[in-house]
Amino acid sequence: MRTMGVTLASLAMVAVPAMRAPAARPATGGTISGTVTYTGTPPRMRPIDMAKEPDCVSQHPTPVMTESAVTGPNNTLAWVVVYISAGDHPAPASTSVRYDQRGCQYVPHVAVMQVGQGLDIYNDDPNSHNIHPSGTINPEWNRSQPPGAAPIHASFAHEEFIPVRCNVHPWMHGYFAVLATAHAAVTGADGTFSLQGIPPGHYTITAWHERFGTQTHDVTITGNETQTVAFVFRALPY
Repeated sequence: MRTMGVTLASLAMVAVPAMRAPAARPATGGTISGTVTYTGTPPRMRPIDMAKEPDCVSQHPTPVMTESAVTGPNNTLAWVVVYISAGDHPAPASTSVRYDQRGCQYVPHVAVMQVGQGLDIYNDDPNSHNIHPSGTINPEWNRSQPPGAAPIHASFAHEEFIPVRCNVHPWMHGYFAVLATAHAAVTGADGTFSLQGIPPGHYTITAWHERFGTQTHDVTITGNETQTVAFVFRALPY
């Protein structure tokens, strides 16, 4: 808003006071935050050979690595879905989740959505892809998407972690995390997560990783406080 005020002032050649942003409202509900780490020896991520798609190779200044066990400093673990698995009473989602096929990768590697929430899948590459979610609770389907095609619209009716692959490019792998809660987060390389705006109550918090399984913690929220939870996975190089 301050930038707009300066621009109008320069156009009108008069002094216009900078417009202040409205004061932030206090957070409603509590917060559950923490870090996901690992012990042991995780498998080494390997470079992906995309030579069959030169256009995709050209989009990556350095080789793309596999993403099934991405780690960070101080033994942190990325691509872990942390969510309320029991005790929540979510409202229906009003917006869709975007999922991209870009540079012959699925972006993001793990996409989180609620049961029944819209999913819009885009092909940003100059070559064809297909998207193949292999659900066991939700129906399995497989659709091609040529370059420049309209987005594929989808949704899922049941909770499930659904592996996704491209039959054209066998190195492309990802996951749809279909959850019955809006309180969910995916860790980055720093392993941190934060679930905010949680009403008072008793909750089970679950952390899921595609190779290392799941862990749970029980947490009680009484007001606007922050509760800290640490998840530690045992990483095995299998």
